[in-house]
Amino acid sequence: MRIEDDNGISGLLKGNERKLCGGFGFTEGPIWVASDSALVFSDIPGNTMYRWRPGRDEADVYRKPSGWSNGMTLDGSGRLVVCEHGGRRVSRGEYARPSETVSLATAWAGKRLNSPNDVVVHSSGAIFFTDPTYGMDTGRVPAFGSPGQTQELDFQGVYQIAAGGALELTIAEGFSQPNGLAFSPDESVLYVGDSQERLIWRYPVGADLSPGTRTLFVDQRNDPRRGAPDGMKVDSDGRLWTTGAGGVSVHTAEGSYLGVFEMDEHAANLTFGGADFSTLFLTAGTSVYAVETLVRGSVPGSR
Repeated sequence: MRIEDDNGISGLLKGNERKLCGGFGFTEGPIWVASDSALVFSDIPGNTMYRWRPGRDEADVYRKPSGWSNGMTLDGSGRLVVCEHGGRRVSRGEYARPSETVSLATAWAGKRLNSPNDVVVHSSGAIFFTDPTYGMDTGRVPAFGSPGQTQELDFQGVYQIAAGGALELTIAEGFSQPNGLAFSPDESVLYVGDSQERLIWRYPVGADLSPGTRTLFVDQRNDPRRGAPDGMKVDSDGRLWTTGAGGVSVHTAEGSYLGVFEMDEHAANLTFGGADFSTLFLTAGTSVYAVETLVRGSVPGSR
């Protein structure tokens, strides 16, 4: 692990990274499932979701095909909510029954979604997700979506699936490629990253869950280091942990930059987990890693 710009980040970390498993196409979308003491993550080009358990040096197939899944989380009932690039949908299913899923969102205004990417669940039961175009069929090999997948919508937005099931367009403008998103611990703030623009925006969230006027929270446009804002999570003290330029950076709720650490493989996404939710799991290239921290991450589905 290499630490740069150390403005306090080293005081949050406990030791170096360790590799948990590898040999995948491109890992993404990790989530810790406390009820099973397991980490579930996506291999997007492999069209497979995997499950890793402590003490093992390899992962088992959890769901295949996965719809070229990416980000995922748990709802308040412990069900797995998944963004599918190739399925062009947000799905949900009981964790114990991987092959049984239902579609929560597939289209907007009569047009298919682009390729849902990342997802968070509000304590009310509302589900927020981003919809960039990374699953489109651009000739990329291996593909990150279904063959022949083309864009039908003329924008990349942020949506909300209300607790009652209705799909709402929450943010229609202001993004090139909306990607990672996270709520502050008290849910008064929604962070949304734009990977193409290399920015993270901060939205105040009203009682009706509508976003207020946004302010710029992280700006990596002029950072020459590898990476752009992608996956992000918050800890219980409100710090934002995000992959991006130079590796994984940490920012206080007030906007202070605490520094960044990089591994041999650049991480695209991350999540907190383990027995006390102080282990930071990272999906990085062809592998999955873990770093012990001295903080506690917000627990999905617990708000």
